[in-house]
Amino acid sequence: MRTVGVEEELLLVDPETGEPQALSAAVLARAAQDDADQDVFEKELHNQMLEFATHPQSGMEDLRAEIVRCRKEAARHAEQSGCAVAALATSPLPVSPSVAAGRRYHWMAEQYGIATQEQLVLGCHVHVSVESDDEAVAVVDRIQPWLSVLSALSANSPFWQGKDTLYSSYRSRVWQRWPSAGPTEPFRSAERYHRRVADMVATGVILDEGMIYFDARLSRRYPTVEIRVSDVCLHADTAVLMATLARGLVETAARDWRAGVEPVGHSVSLLRLASWRAARSGLSEELLHPVTMRRMPPETVVRALLCHVEDALADSGDLERARETCAALLHGGGGARVQRELMERTGSLRDVVTECVRHTQS
Repeated sequence: MRTVGVEEELLLVDPETGEPQALSAAVLARAAQDDADQDVFEKELHNQMLEFATHPQSGMEDLRAEIVRCRKEAARHAEQSGCAVAALATSPLPVSPSVAAGRRYHWMAEQYGIATQEQLVLGCHVHVSVESDDEAVAVVDRIQPWLSVLSALSANSPFWQGKDTLYSSYRSRVWQRWPSAGPTEPFRSAERYHRRVADMVATGVILDEGMIYFDARLSRRYPTVEIRVSDVCLHADTAVLMATLARGLVETAARDWRAGVEPVGHSVSLLRLASWRAARSGLSEELLHPVTMRRMPPETVVRALLCHVEDALADSGDLERARETCAALLHGGGGARVQRELMERTGSLRDVVTECVRHTQS
């Protein structure tokens, strides 16, 4: 059974006004006093962000329990520091983000200017274990067409600087401003993957290998494929779905590789269009089908993803739960729809944020 780990980025907000708060240093100092949390929480690019990482898990129930625990611990440390945490992929309210201290972040601010300043976006990254770099690259090559569906399922960022963007995942559009971000064409071998990464670093446009922001990449630190397309999810169950589907995609791709099945030959241009369509539509409008690259209802596209990974999910015992969670998202809407419905009901972005603080713990 492949292990799975999840990294989530949470927004620090004022519990009364919903405005982002630059208190990550204080929250991390609180977490550092707790022996159980010393290796769980980390700082991020902006002082209004807090990141946590789960330990690798084989069972999705165990993973869910750890995500819930980490969210609760983050909320506790935040409350002690005078703020709250919200699983929102962008701030609905206007904000002037402050870049965290450190040589790396200072270099990024100088190199990329306003693009760095505007990167107060919060994602969910899933790590799935692999046996070798060869297997990892084979997986990365084969999962590309399906990643836009994960983006649509996780969409949780409709608002930006106090306005409705008309997107379901505006975070993903902001993230694309990094020069190394986005989908990739097939690498075909681990040697070619590593050569491409080395060539990109050698340009000096990015600082190091850590700034390889491919939609799916080989982790620098762990023997994993890291899938990076998802918004941070409003609810823990959606985050678990992202991990479940990610593992299903990795296992299916690895089996296809061993069986000699070639990657689907979509160009990066088409993959970028599918990514844009997912960001715009979420689960509310048509998406591009990963195989045909033609517009189809979201129910059809999600069903195609579930069919694609069905054998892998059945073998891991995750198929029925994945089907149920997908059906619930398609029926009730994900984070983007929840935020818009809250806005429609209350007329206040402040109330959207404060209510999402509660959703983060549910």
